Amino acid sequence: MSSSPSGPARWQKLAQSTLAQTRVFELNSIRYRHPVRATERDFVVAQPPDWVNVVALTPDHRIVMVRQFRFGIDAFSLEIPGGVMEAGEDPVAAGLRELREETGFAGTSARLMGSVHPNPAIQSNRCHFVFVEQAQATSATEWDADEEIEVLTRPVAEVLELAHAGGITHGLVLDALLFFERIWRSRAAP
Repeated sequence: MSSSPSGPARWQKLAQSTLAQTRVFELNSIRYRHPVRATERDFVVAQPPDWVNVVALTPDHRIVMVRQFRFGIDAFSLEIPGGVMEAGEDPVAAGLRELREETGFAGTSARLMGSVHPNPAIQSNRCHFVFVEQAQATSATEWDADEEIEVLTRPVAEVLELAHAGGITHGLVLDALLFFERIWRSRAAP
C-alpha cells in the first residue's frame, strides 16, 4: 500500500475502555477510525506513569550505576538510577529523588537532558533524562519493598564502552547515555 503525498493519515480516536488496572500501569483498549478508509480497529495501549533516569557524574568523572534483578528479563541488569515519577512531578526533582532513594547520592547542577517515548506503538508515557554533576554519597538508600540494588560507580569511558559493546542492554539507559555522551564529548573538545 502506498502512502499519500501528504504522508500518513492521523487516525481518529473514538472510544476507550480499561482492560486492566495494575500496580505499574493501566491497560486500555482504544477504538480508532482511519479517516480515509473508514475502517475501525481496537488497539491495546499501556498507560504507565512517566519515568525518569539519571546520569549522575562524580567529581572524579565516574557515573553512578545500579545493578539489580529485572523480572522482565529474569536476569540482572546494569543501569543508571531511575524510576516512576509522581503525577505532576517535575522531571529534575524526580531525578534527584530517585538518585537519592536508590543510591544515597546527591549532586549539583541538575538539569534535563531530554525526553523520549519509550515505545509509542503500545505505550503512552515519556521517559525523562536528568544529568547531575558533583554526585557524592550523602545519605542512606531508601529502596522500595521489592528493590535490592548494588550501587557502583564506573569511569565515564568504561560506561560508554559498555554501552557501545552491548554490556548495557536497557534501551532507556542507552538513550540517556546517548544524550550524556554529547555533553561529555563537548567538554573534552579543545
